[in-house]
Amino acid sequence: MPSISARIPDDEREALNEVTELLGEDRSTTIRKAIREGLHDLRVRVAVERYQSGEVSVKQAARIAGVSLGEWLELARERNLASQLTPEDLESDADAARDL
Repeated sequence: MPSISARIPDDEREALNEVTELLGEDRSTTIRKAIREGLHDLRVRVAVERYQSGEVSVKQAARIAGVSLGEWLELARERNLASQLTPEDLESDADAARDL
């Protein structure tokens, strides 16, 4: 596994140490979890923004977020996102659902 070095402010280092202790893990494991969860959250945020702007379809938003179509629809429902579905999107999504 490659190694990455980063500088973080003292307050973030203290927060990292607190979370590491809460989880009962070593610092490297906590950092990997934080990066994985943070990247997921960032992907979802970008997908939401692009979906809301009409820039991407439902299927594209799910792909950007790194989730299944069903998970994306649940995220959209939870966040009360206005539907950007076109008739073509509905047809494409129905085809994708049939393939599941």
